[in-house]
Amino acid sequence: MKKAYTLLFDGYADWELGYVLPELRRIGKIDVVTVGFTDNPVVSMGGLRVIPEKVLSKVNIEDVLIFILPGGHMWEGVYPVVEIEEFLHSLEKAKITVAAICAATTVLARAGLVHNRKHTSNSLKYLSKMVPSYSDSAFYVDSLATGDDHIITASGLGAIEFTIEIFNELNLISSDMKKLWYDAVKHGIYPEGIEEKKL
Repeated sequence: MKKAYTLLFDGYADWELGYVLPELRRIGKIDVVTVGFTDNPVVSMGGLRVIPEKVLSKVNIEDVLIFILPGGHMWEGVYPVVEIEEFLHSLEKAKITVAAICAATTVLARAGLVHNRKHTSNSLKYLSKMVPSYSDSAFYVDSLATGDDHIITASGLGAIEFTIEIFNELNLISSDMKKLWYDAVKHGIYPEGIEEKKL
């Protein structure tokens, strides 16, 4: 069975994965695999120390259902550009969903993966500043998250909406359940009969 993979690195924004990873496992019954550029432990922005289960170079794309990139300051500086871009292009060629949030959206823009696709980021100004070669502003959507043709992007303020877009892409839950989930986590509306609905 295919799994959800997420790339972790020193300084990754742990809260941006705080909704989607548990719900992939709980609602979707999908295994989550952590990936690193190396097998060395990494420490998140919040101080969580994690040992990645796999090294990126060893990931078999045929085993990937979705590949998730959290934000982090690394994406605004130095990172293994060639390695990650080659991997992302392999996923795109295989039509495997890639989801990026916050600064990780700049990785997709640099790799050309948002070309002719609806996409978003922290702001259009941010994306244009961080990626001087960016030329797809006509496809930029001013929203917290959006998806188009196997590519999902989100603002760093849109972790909940990011999760919804992944729900949509993977067709994990019904529209009714999705609304219940969103109203609960976004607005604090505890649904009636939640025990029966198993939200």
